[in-house]
Amino acid sequence: MELLFAQANRLLTSVIVIVTVALILYILTYNRRNMVARSFITLLLCVTFVYLVDLIVFPLTSLEAILPWLRLQWVGIAFAPAAYLHFSDALLQTTNAASRWRRWAVAGGYLLGLLWLIGVATTDLIVRDGVATPGAPHLKAGPLFGVFALYYFFTVVWGAVNINRARQRCLTSTSRRRMTYMALSFVAPGVGIFPYLLIASWPGFLPQITFWFLLVTGNVAVLLMLILLAYSVAYFGVLTPDRVVKRRMILYLLRGPMVASAVLTVIVIGRQMEEVIGIPGDLFTLFAVATVILTLQVLISRLMPLIDRLVYREDREEVARLQALDERLLTSTDLRQFLENVLTGLCDLLRTPTGFIAVLTRDGPRLEVVCGPLEPEHVRWTDEEWDALVTLETGRDNGTHHLIPMGDFFLWDGFWLRPLRSKAGDVVTGVLGLSARAPRPDFTPEEQADLETLIAQAEVALEDWHLQHAVFAALDQLVPEIEAIQRQRGRVRYAGVPAVAEPEEDLTTSPDFPRWVKDALSHYWGGPKLSRSPLLQLRVVQGALPDHDGDPVKALRAVLLQAIERLRPEGEREMTRAEWLLYNILEMKFLQGRRVRDVAHRLAMSESDLYRKQRVAIEEVARNIAAMEREALTSEAHNEGYEDLQGLPTGARQDGG
Repeated sequence: MELLFAQANRLLTSVIVIVTVALILYILTYNRRNMVARSFITLLLCVTFVYLVDLIVFPLTSLEAILPWLRLQWVGIAFAPAAYLHFSDALLQTTNAASRWRRWAVAGGYLLGLLWLIGVATTDLIVRDGVATPGAPHLKAGPLFGVFALYYFFTVVWGAVNINRARQRCLTSTSRRRMTYMALSFVAPGVGIFPYLLIASWPGFLPQITFWFLLVTGNVAVLLMLILLAYSVAYFGVLTPDRVVKRRMILYLLRGPMVASAVLTVIVIGRQMEEVIGIPGDLFTLFAVATVILTLQVLISRLMPLIDRLVYREDREEVARLQALDERLLTSTDLRQFLENVLTGLCDLLRTPTGFIAVLTRDGPRLEVVCGPLEPEHVRWTDEEWDALVTLETGRDNGTHHLIPMGDFFLWDGFWLRPLRSKAGDVVTGVLGLSARAPRPDFTPEEQADLETLIAQAEVALEDWHLQHAVFAALDQLVPEIEAIQRQRGRVRYAGVPAVAEPEEDLTTSPDFPRWVKDALSHYWGGPKLSRSPLLQLRVVQGALPDHDGDPVKALRAVLLQAIERLRPEGEREMTRAEWLLYNILEMKFLQGRRVRDVAHRLAMSESDLYRKQRVAIEEVARNIAAMEREALTSEAHNEGYEDLQGLPTGARQDGG
């Protein structure tokens, strides 16, 4: 029985190491800027080190080989009390309860831990005389071991008192529930390390089976409490909603530590199977590990609906709609692939060698897909020709090409053009072009029926794509407000934190924002529209001040330049290519300060067309600045209040539900 308990203890020890390492990686990925999370990592490192050394010495039988590891194990044991106090102090600080003397106590705890470690390494006053007990090698208690044990448990109790104080300062049921989880699981690291102290002082007259039972039971409790404690810490310092944090961590635990622990269990069992069923252990282990990994992945996928129901509960309908939207979104690549299929079908149906579909964008028509030998430069419409397609006005001649109506089609430069319309028929969303095989469209009844079916599919896809872009435009305005709400979520959770905080104004959502960008560009090299611009208040501009000698005008000019450079296409610059048009207008008109007539002549376009394209270019610059502002706000939100341990964290965040 003792051997069975010893094997179970070894397996549990391995699982705890896997779980603690996984939790450290998780927190480093998502919460590393938060001081509570960082202090918790220190505590987890102490637990991991103690358990890892236990795994290393388990198979060793020589006392000379075991003794150095047992003393090295005290790296985790000696610093655990200080890590406990550090963690509890960080929690109290998030509740607006900072204490200078408590911070000094934390620093003193780490110093005292170093002294304990030196004492273990150089003397026999704390522990002595290693004992190579099978499954539980240990050091015996020295004269000062009782003093350390008293210090250890006093510090743990002090930390528990701090956790209880933090819980009492919580103002909402959500934060109080989170802190309750922490209070219940706070003893997990201490319980995890305690058995190693217990071994050193275990009375010889008590049965060894009792010790093994307590050890295994304690390890099971430690494993569960560590997960619960990490679950509570996972909400600190994050701006994502609670449901996202909860679902993300559950999936991480299932796909990471659970799968790894199952694989480890199979490997341990596989080594014993050779004697039981006569199959080579390596062969059995190989197939068993592969089977377990694949089975668990399928099982987790099948459990996802149940997990979502548990995580989202009251928000199930809204989340289901968001998931459906994510699965059904038509991206630019999706649209292009679908239109390629439609266009290929049309060319095959009509036996035409060349065809194209152009999509209507803010900048005018854009060649989206081509079938056959056709260069994009060969398909360009003048504004007059495009207006004729959109408004159904015909017969305009610009001296080069001529649009001739042919029923539902237009004849243009050897192509049959067909405007693609919305369901209501009042909006043109694109243009279909097919190489004309005759002077007039000569479709057979069968071709006409299939033609209309394929065109209808293309029209539906284009309309959905335009609707999605309208949704994205609305999201661009909503995202800054949502981020502001997320930053405010944790500000009323604790005693002493202001209950009301004025939301920060987002200049990028103002209807005047594009005009402010235009004014600043018009005075790019100096003038009141730049030096007095409302854009000087942007966080991205404020963040650029240190790099420009604290001069706000220079900082704003740098932000404008960066926004313009984001429009620069890749490759060598060309003046007349469509993809370079917006960048060339901005660079020559505002950065070089050229006159409108010179810019229009250089770009081979009319002045009226230049003004239209300039308006589009300025809107794109405004869009880029808005995106840069959101990036600056997100970065600031992650950094806010967590780096300065000398003061109180701004907002006293503790996100979670």
